[in-house]
Amino acid sequence: MPYVNIKITREGATVAQKAELIAGVTRLLQEVLGKNPATTVVVIDEVEMDNWGIGGEQVTLRRQRGQ
Repeated sequence: MPYVNIKITREGATVAQKAELIAGVTRLLQEVLGKNPATTVVVIDEVEMDNWGIGGEQVTLRRQRGQ
């Protein structure tokens, strides 16, 4: 039973976009590894940008500087 955890920053991904991610990852596991879609679990965690760091600083600050 595959378990996939997708983590994205909370910036307004729509319900439709998240559904597309879930379907796409499930399909990819079936096509590449032959995994059963009925037993594939996909979880999307949305993380506040203040709680996500890259290179020792919050994403919020990096985005403010245009990085």
